[in-house]
Amino acid sequence: MAINLQKGQRISLTKEAGRGLARVVMGLGWGMKQVQSKGFLGFGGGTRQESVDLDASCLLFDTSGNLADTVWFRQLKSHCGSIHHSGDDRSGGGEEGADNERISIDLSQVPATVQTLIFTVNSFSGESFAGIPNAFCRLVDDATGSEIARFDLSLEAGNHTGLVMTKLYRHDNEWKMQAIGESAEGRTFHDLLPALRPYL
Repeated sequence: MAINLQKGQRISLTKEAGRGLARVVMGLGWGMKQVQSKGFLGFGGGTRQESVDLDASCLLFDTSGNLADTVWFRQLKSHCGSIHHSGDDRSGGGEEGADNERISIDLSQVPATVQTLIFTVNSFSGESFAGIPNAFCRLVDDATGSEIARFDLSLEAGNHTGLVMTKLYRHDNEWKMQAIGESAEGRTFHDLLPALRPYL
């Protein structure tokens, strides 16, 4: 049974999965943006759906808090080969609850010098998150396909263009996860680096 994480909540991946995990997937999903239209001279108004180009990124930090590597739509694989991005989804929408972008992590192959993985999402088109429904990130056991934890991003939606979603980090020789949900501004992860510093 997957845990629905609240902002700031931390969990142990080993305890929640009932065993040590080697490979996990961080999935990000979102719906089409709901936009209110006034129509012409007040007639024909209503709600229409627009696609929004959201981008998920994974940032690797060493034990000193220095950025060691990045995985995003312009670099789909980490230099060490342990993290892979599914590629850019520029539309959103699709089946409710389905991932639009997926970042696969082989925890057993993440270099020992890497202490923290932080996952961010940005609106590359510069549109705010306001009106984007069903947005979430979830951690999945790649071996079984079972969902370990989910964090509802719609709760954090608003007039910003970036979000520090969550992090995976090493603590006492095991991997843990923390839901962050810190809003920020920026079209790419570069703009979010000041906002995520407190979480390293």
